[in-house]
Amino acid sequence: MKTPVKTAVKIAIVPDSKEAIAIEYEGSDAVAPNKPQMPETAPVAETAPIADTEGMRYNPVAIAEQYRKAPLTVLRRILNITFPVLLFAINIWWDRFRGRNSLNERRRAIQLRTLLTNLGPAYIKVGQALSTRPDLVTPVFLEELSRLQDQLPPFSNELAYQFIKEELGDSPDKIYAELTPDPVAAASLGQVYKGKLKTGEIVAVKVQRPGLDRLITLDLYILRSLAGWVQKNVKRVRSNLVAIMDEFGARIYEEMDYTQEGRNAELFAKLYGHIPDIYVPRIYWGYTGKRVLTMEWITGTKLTKMDEIAAQGLDVRYLVEVGVQCSLRQLLEHGFFHADPHPGNLLATPEGKLAYLDFGMMSQVKPYQRYGLIEAVVHLVNRDFVGLANDYVTLEFLTPETDLTPIIPALENVFKDALGASVAELNFKSITDQLSEVMYEYPFRVPAYYALIIRSLVTLEGIAISIDPNFKVLSKAYPYVAKRLLTDSSPELRASLKDLLIKDGSFRWNRLENLLKNAAQSSDYDLNNVLNQTLEFIFSERGTLIREQLIQEIIKATDTFGRQTLDRLTYSVKVQLGWVEKKKTPEKIVELPQSADHIKRIWEILSKTPGFDPIQLIQMIPQLLIKPETQEMGQKIAGGLAQRLIARLIREALLQDVSEEGGLIGDTPVSHQPNPASKLALPPAAAIIGK
Repeated sequence: MKTPVKTAVKIAIVPDSKEAIAIEYEGSDAVAPNKPQMPETAPVAETAPIADTEGMRYNPVAIAEQYRKAPLTVLRRILNITFPVLLFAINIWWDRFRGRNSLNERRRAIQLRTLLTNLGPAYIKVGQALSTRPDLVTPVFLEELSRLQDQLPPFSNELAYQFIKEELGDSPDKIYAELTPDPVAAASLGQVYKGKLKTGEIVAVKVQRPGLDRLITLDLYILRSLAGWVQKNVKRVRSNLVAIMDEFGARIYEEMDYTQEGRNAELFAKLYGHIPDIYVPRIYWGYTGKRVLTMEWITGTKLTKMDEIAAQGLDVRYLVEVGVQCSLRQLLEHGFFHADPHPGNLLATPEGKLAYLDFGMMSQVKPYQRYGLIEAVVHLVNRDFVGLANDYVTLEFLTPETDLTPIIPALENVFKDALGASVAELNFKSITDQLSEVMYEYPFRVPAYYALIIRSLVTLEGIAISIDPNFKVLSKAYPYVAKRLLTDSSPELRASLKDLLIKDGSFRWNRLENLLKNAAQSSDYDLNNVLNQTLEFIFSERGTLIREQLIQEIIKATDTFGRQTLDRLTYSVKVQLGWVEKKKTPEKIVELPQSADHIKRIWEILSKTPGFDPIQLIQMIPQLLIKPETQEMGQKIAGGLAQRLIARLIREALLQDVSEEGGLIGDTPVSHQPNPASKLALPPAAAIIGK
């Protein structure tokens, strides 16, 4: 066995997580630590090693310097890519010209799969992405391209066993109790054997393809050079294509380091493994190195094989929804997300769980980007295009100095069709398609971090619509967004909630109702926690504006209800004393303010929400009563009601004086026929409050 070489390890903290994870390494000739000793009961490490590990880092400057010295190698690779692609394009055009598209479709689909396979891992990933888009690719092409997920040609066992020996220190038969004679699956970066440890665990053993780093490095250099040329010479392209390629390169380099993938898997399990029906396999660190990964074997079925899943009595649509909810938490809660969720990496287990595999390509979304994405969804759903334009600045699609004046109506115009219906009818593809039209007209640029988010979301939606063509990812996302708005205490989302609920000084009750209805559909929605946080927010300094709105609404409702009750009581007493005759037609009822109906409906929504406990709400009342803000509210409400009462008494007294001076009109006293023109114009009580 090799002697480990000490290496430098950088430790990073994933946002919103207390877990430390090693993300970059330096060193040479290092081997994975804790390798099994050759006795049959080799110990298995329980946690990931964080030192003595060689990693791979993407360095575009060093790569460019290397290949500038090898122009013939680069030219040969460009020709190897260009000629097959050009020939395939000519064949497609010829089929269309001759009207033989349908006759040759299967043949061309096989040619495309073979072409992408021969071009290598970077192009295979393009094919994998296309294999999840039934809205872009015909069923025949989908069937062939789906084979790129785990049915690629394998490399020889001899090479695989050599890598196992180099990484783990001995031959496979000395390390594993069993190992299938041939790989059970082969993907873009490696192939998988099913095995059994000497301690009895059934495992998947992934071995990396030979020559992978050389081929990927050369392709990244070519694609990055092409991106730089386009960015420099095509003026309509404003996005930093080079930065996008660097982001992709950094992620794919990490994917070539299986020790990094193991760490990603463990962090993923800690952040998302608690979500109901999500399963993450265990990593066996004692049997893992840079080019060999040993993990728990997962028995399952690809999500796209609906018939097989249904035959097991499982609901594939539910599992897709579980995947959508997990992805939302990845992108919007912790920011550590799976950037390659194709069907080969998502399995339905016999127990009805959704298992994630292959954690090589992961990425992160920073906190301000996560909040920006949530705010963009809120503004999009609520047709707030001023807010949406500012979100694009926050998300770095637009620079802070950009003039948003012409962009706001452009966004409104381009999204009016996509948003012409309810949230339930929105889909991610329609929005991105519409947005692409605006990006060419105005100085939008796609930030590098967003490229992998787009890839992840588009892939996920592709899987969903392959199962159900009417599946709308955004309609499944909005309950989670509503829950976050109601429960997240961050200043950013509190400000978004205030902007959503209050406009031009008016409280928009219907939006609060919609938020509560949608949030109730979120699986981990804790209503009592929402009530606690809501009350805490309302009775804090940040909730001053909402308190003022509530004070005015309470005054209006109480005053109207009190007038109505007093009128009925007075009328009843007069009838009993014989002063007036009882009317045959029912007395006209003064309608309560519309806010009273909203409050009633909100109470109905709350009472029907799972987990609602009115006792807990009652127990909060004593704590609220002792708050200075509550006492201040009570004083303002009492003052407002008193002002309304005084104003009404003065108005009625003045009207009575006018009637007494005017005498009779015909046979009817003027006091019963008040002249509207003589009414005294008094300011509303609400305008006096707070002065």
